[in-house]
Amino acid sequence: MSPAFNRYIGIDYSGAETPTSSLKGLRVYEADLLTPPQEVAPLPSPRKYWTRRDIAKWLVERLSGGQPTLVGIDHGFSFPLQYFEQYRLLLDWPSFLDDFQAHWPTDEDHTYVDFVREGSCGNAAARSGNPRWRRITEVRARAAKSVFHFDVPGSVAKSTHAGLPWLRYLQRNLREGVHFWPFGGWGVLSNRSVVAEVYPALWNRTFPRNERTSDQQDAFAVAEWLRLADANGTLTSLFRPELEPYERKVAEIEGWILGVA
Repeated sequence: MSPAFNRYIGIDYSGAETPTSSLKGLRVYEADLLTPPQEVAPLPSPRKYWTRRDIAKWLVERLSGGQPTLVGIDHGFSFPLQYFEQYRLLLDWPSFLDDFQAHWPTDEDHTYVDFVREGSCGNAAARSGNPRWRRITEVRARAAKSVFHFDVPGSVAKSTHAGLPWLRYLQRNLREGVHFWPFGGWGVLSNRSVVAEVYPALWNRTFPRNERTSDQQDAFAVAEWLRLADANGTLTSLFRPELEPYERKVAEIEGWILGVA
């Protein structure tokens, strides 16, 4: 089976500071079919590191070129079913993103995630989750934390709450040109780019670290694992994890971590 993609992008995310803050923890690596991942430098600016806003703008440009690309981003793409039930939300991913951004405007200038948490802006009180709520994919991944579990080692809560409005930005700007997996379906169409949630801890020890920082290693490992899985034919089955009918229906709302069986 021939590879489904021509490029592979791994992004290690960070929910620190503001959308325009230059963050050492934001790292981007890119590979193609024949070349192992190389770090992508930030867009030209006085800033030394990437910002969340610049990554979103870069991805729109990168995914608009027509070259099938698989992007793995290290934060939650949706919330547990209990959250949807608690707030009586439509079981629809774009609607969820709109509702979330209206209450957690973490893509706005000068806005920290903690500002919303503390009530300085937004309306977190009307849309907060319980750290005991976990998605099916987090339970399956075992070590993965709840998207509501803030202020603990290995937490993805802050990066998820910072990143969701930028997924909305990508979805609105790229529209039908990109498949946000698995919300648009589990199957992946040929010659189409895909954006998926990943969990670098599944793979970051698979590859020698060399001189990379832990954030660099996470982004590198995501891109390299995606590249190799596509090359050896295992990627196709991972887009269709073995789930019971009920689990599959729930996961179409909650999302799924690519690579979790």
